[in-house]
Amino acid sequence: MATLTVERMAVEVDGQGDPVLMIHGLGGTSNSFTPQVMGLGGRYRFIRPDLPGSGRSKTPEAALSVGLFVASMAKLCGVLGIERAHVVGHSLGTIVAQHLAVEHPGLVRSLTLFGPLMAPADAGRQGLRDRAAKARDEGMAPIADAIVQGSLSTDTRASQPAVAAFVRESLMRQCAEGYAKTCEALAGAQAADPSRIRVRTVLVAGDEDAVAPASVARTISDRMNGAAPVRVLPRCGHWQTLERAADCTAILREALQGR
Repeated sequence: MATLTVERMAVEVDGQGDPVLMIHGLGGTSNSFTPQVMGLGGRYRFIRPDLPGSGRSKTPEAALSVGLFVASMAKLCGVLGIERAHVVGHSLGTIVAQHLAVEHPGLVRSLTLFGPLMAPADAGRQGLRDRAAKARDEGMAPIADAIVQGSLSTDTRASQPAVAAFVRESLMRQCAEGYAKTCEALAGAQAADPSRIRVRTVLVAGDEDAVAPASVARTISDRMNGAAPVRVLPRCGHWQTLERAADCTAILREALQGR
């Protein structure tokens, strides 16, 4: 494994083989996909950036946006010499991945989207702006506690304390200003047009996901004329890759193999 700095982003690069670009969500980092990278071994070249403003990446002085994230992913692939990649996203990362597939169709070989979103509902946009203000005023601790309580399934909180601790620590380690700017980027996000996505796509939802309910995945699939299968994981909230790590690894393995 190598840790690189590309376009002021911290990037983990693991393995050799077909490239797989993995884009985390709000409050996440490259480590959101660690179970899948470990489970799939060295057959693929996994590229896991921390988005600008998240994790170990620097927070730009200017505002963040989904458009900036999309451009950053395209530039990252260019710097690493990647002409075509499987793209995996979680939450906010699924919005970035969809725009990448629409705006750079030659770059994207397939999509696997965990907790897929199109864009926040109008009420949710204000909630994200309020959360940004809270991060700046109060820091990350109250936000981390609320995310653990509200975005993990009942089963995960009861039977997987390590996952709950991981999610809380992922939030606690975020730069408050970077997290606030990422909230604002998500608040301003516009949906990509799923009907313009021409690559093989798999959508994965949790049955207790209050952030990105399975109904959203089904809507995306419907707008792709049913071409994208929807997998709903039982007893699972919004952090699918961690809450149901083995299931997500198996789904991703099949997706990367074209099955």
